[in-house]
Parts: sequence; C-alpha cells; structure tokens
Amino acid sequence: MVKAVIFDMDGVLIDSEPMWQQAEFNVFSQLGVTLSQHQTKQTAGMTTKAVTEYWYQQSPWQGQSLADTEAAVIEQVARSIAAHGQAKKGVHDLLQLLRHLQLPTALATNSSQYLMDTTLDTLAIRHYFDAHCCVEMVTKGKPEPDIYLLAASKLGVAPAECLVFEDSYTGISAAKAAGMTVVAIPATEEWHHEKFTIADAKISCLSEFDFKLWCSG
Repeated sequence: MVKAVIFDMDGVLIDSEPMWQQAEFNVFSQLGVTLSQHQTKQTAGMTTKAVTEYWYQQSPWQGQSLADTEAAVIEQVARSIAAHGQAKKGVHDLLQLLRHLQLPTALATNSSQYLMDTTLDTLAIRHYFDAHCCVEMVTKGKPEPDIYLLAASKLGVAPAECLVFEDSYTGISAAKAAGMTVVAIPATEEWHHEKFTIADAKISCLSEFDFKLWCSG
C-alpha cells in the first residue's frame, strides 16, 4: 500500500526542459561548445554539475571555471522559470487530492535549492509538500538513490511504501534503486522508448493518474 508520494520537479511539475536546453545552449556556446537539441536531451535528468563536467570533458574550454559555468546555467533557468513557469496539467489537482487524503508528500530534485525554491514559489505549490529535497542535501544525485532515500526518511515512511513520479530514465533509475514504485511521465517524443519499461506504470500527464488503483489497501 502506498503511504507517501514523492515528485521529481523538472519535467513533472513544470515543463522546464526547454528552459534547460536553451540555457545550456546559450552558456556553452559562449565557451565554444555548440550543442544541438539532441545533445542537450542526452544529459536530461543529470545534475547541472554533472552536465557541466560532461561537456567540459567533451570539449574543454578556457577562461571560465566549471563552478561559474554551472552557476550561469542555473541563473538563466531560474530567470526563465520566474518569468514563464507554469504548473503542468494535473499538478494542482493531484497535489490537492494528496493533501485532502493526508498522504505525506515530498519533492526530490536533482536541481539546486535555488531552482527548487524558485519553482515552488513561482507555481505557488510549496505548501503541498511535507519535505523538500534538493541535490545539495545528498552526496550523490540521481541516478543514485540517495535523494529518494532522504525523502522517504524525512516523511517517516519506508521506501517500499513510496510512490514516485518521474519523467527521466535517470530519475526512474534512482527511485527504483531506492526500492520504490515508479510512475513514468515520458516526454511525448520518448513515449515508446524501451528504457521506460523499468517503471511500474507510464502516463502522459498527471491528470491521467488513477489514484484509487494504487492507494487502496
């Protein structure tokens, strides 16, 4: 029986992936690393630090530290979220239902606390969550299970009793490694990709989710 629900953030609560792609293109292009849309999708779900290190290894640059590069990407994404961010379809309705049912709910994101706070405040959904977990709170981000285990601990629930919503293979892998049940919400163009078969279920948006099928005794 599901006793708690944990949400990923980017791609689940907010359609921020295009914002990430644009920010990474802008920042890395200025450093001589030109990325296609396909290439930016390859690193979806990774921490910003890991993405920065990855592209530096592929095409090293000079004149700007990796830390400053990471910060520049995060700042651009934060500005985009604050200006244009909107909750994805079904987000508010599901969060309201979970609150009504008094089910503990957490957020577990590979993003920084700065971006987590920006998103929660822009979407006005902070009050729905009993725990907020960001990448700075763990030693290793997704695909390691650390952040999901932290979320379960904060909620006081066993990992096996947690239901997770994730959009990326990286995040799904992390939640499965934590021993949790996972509902995948793939991007439209990735709907048929076999990598999502590791999830326990697959939906196109949160409004499709039938809570009764998962949370009955």
